[in-house]
Formats: sequence, C-alpha cells, structure tokens
Amino acid sequence: MKILVIGGAGYIGSHVAREFLDRGYEVTVFDNLSTGREENLFPEAGFVHGDVHDGERLAGVMKTGFDGCVHLAALKAAGDSMLNPEAYSVSNICGTISVINHAVANGIRCLLFSSSAAIFGNPAYLPIDEEHPKEPENYYGFTKLEIERILEWYDRLKGLRFASVRYFNAAGFDINGRIRGLERNPGNLLPIVMEAALGVRAGLTVFGDDYPTRDGTCIRDYVHVNDLAAAHVAAFEYVKKNDRSLSVNLGSEQGVSVLEMLDAARRITGRPITSQIGPRRAGDPPCLFATSARARELLGWVPKYSGLDTLIESTWNVYLKAFEESGGL
Repeated sequence: MKILVIGGAGYIGSHVAREFLDRGYEVTVFDNLSTGREENLFPEAGFVHGDVHDGERLAGVMKTGFDGCVHLAALKAAGDSMLNPEAYSVSNICGTISVINHAVANGIRCLLFSSSAAIFGNPAYLPIDEEHPKEPENYYGFTKLEIERILEWYDRLKGLRFASVRYFNAAGFDINGRIRGLERNPGNLLPIVMEAALGVRAGLTVFGDDYPTRDGTCIRDYVHVNDLAAAHVAAFEYVKKNDRSLSVNLGSEQGVSVLEMLDAARRITGRPITSQIGPRRAGDPPCLFATSARARELLGWVPKYSGLDTLIESTWNVYLKAFEESGGL
C-alpha cells in the first residue's frame, strides 16, 4: 500500500515513515523542512519538498494515489502557543484543513492524525483515558482538539475515516540507530538534559520540588518514539480493516518525575549534569500520564522500548555521536 507522510522529515515523522517502510509500505514524505531535516529522509522513500499551505503542490502529490495519509506537520510548543496563537491557528488548524480537503478531493479515504493528550487539560483523574473531559489549558491543545472535531464531521459528511493518536511526550531515538537528525530548538526535558550533559547548556532548572508527588517534582508521560511509530501503523491498519474511525491515548500509565529523569541520565551518561531548583511554572499540574488500555485492546499495542533507561540510552547515543562528529551541536 502507498502512504503519504506529511511532516515525515521531522523527529516523530521520520520514525513513523521508517516504521511504515519496515512493514513493506510504499512511502512518500511531504515536508517543507522548516523543522524537519534532510538527514532524516530515507533513500527508499519518495520525497516532495512542499508546504501544506501550497494547495497546488499538495494536490499534485495526492492525485498520484495513496491508500492513506499521515499528518504530523504542526507547531507543538504549548508555551509558545499562548504567546503566538496566530501562528498556531495558521499552521495547525488552517494547515490541517488544507490537508483534509485535498485528501477528500483526491480520493484518500483514511487520514492518520498525530494528536496530543494536551486536548484534556489538567487531569480530573489519572491515568487519563479517552473519556476524560476535554478542556485544554493551552492554545496548542485547543488546536488539536478542534482538528479532532473537524475530522469527526468529515467522517460523517464525507466518509473520511481517521485515527487520532494522542500522546504527551515522545522521547528516545530509533533503537537501530537509523535516525540521527536532532530536533531544532528542542523544548522537551530529555533533549535539554542531553545538552546539559554535553556542556552545550550550563545546566537546567527544575521548576518546583514541592509538588504532591513521590519526590516533589512534576511527573510526566514519556513514550519511546519507536513505540509511537508502531502505534501509528497499527492505528492505520485498524481503520483500513474495520472502515471505522478511531481515537486512542498512548501512555506509560505511571510517568517519570523530573528528578528520576535527571538521576537516570547522570548514571547512564556518566556526566554530572548541573541542575538547580527554581520556582514552579504557572499552570504546571503535578502529574500527567495517560492509559493505553484502549490501544492494547483494539490495536494490540504494547510499548517495547519505553523504559526509562532505553529512552535515555537511545537519545544519548545520538546526541553524543552528533557532538563528537561536529565538535558541537
């Protein structure tokens, strides 16, 4: 089958493209390379340099015929979305509407959407399941929720089947070392820890150590990007087989605290990794983690690589090699 992966040169997108290739799919990547990297492209996959807002170019690719489309091209920094909602409206909402409309117009009947557990907002209970109230706390989460609602209408009105795959933090790098392009301007904890381990950063700040958690620091959900990629493929195959749309949460079901991440990183890298305790950040809930019960039931999805040591080791291997090869990041 033929799959179009929009945003397939990015961090998550390249792993998703690789997983589809490994499963025998014919893959074409569509990416504007604004955050994606050329080194994340694979010679056995087709590549089209283009933007989702360029309707003519997008339509030109889609009309060549695809069994499905994976959409991963979006802005994703929650804090930035509160400062620049205009950019997130254009990129996430308008960009996705462009993808949806061109998919429908060109006979693509299945769209796989990279969503986010940010659609739920502060947890009313844990772990967060699919029925949890959807009250996003940031504009990024709002854009993802609006897209899910739009997809539900297109399912009803146009017969476009979709899968919304929701998760908090993708982490780690390809277990087999085939993907080495680092994220540009990373905002998540683990890449920041890696930069501190390499001395690229002087250190990092832990925002609060007085939360009602097991060690006083915030607990967050991390799922290995290889496991996420496998879930994307499984979700696509479920929708194609059953001709019905699907929304699933992907989570660790227990989470990792900031101090646990730091302690494990110091042990695995052998580096001191300087840190200091700072004040809490406004709007940071103590714990955020999701359940994967529905994904296990419907997709048979069980994460294989999401243990803390594997998350850190696979990331450290890539960061250390990049640092050694370039003399810096």
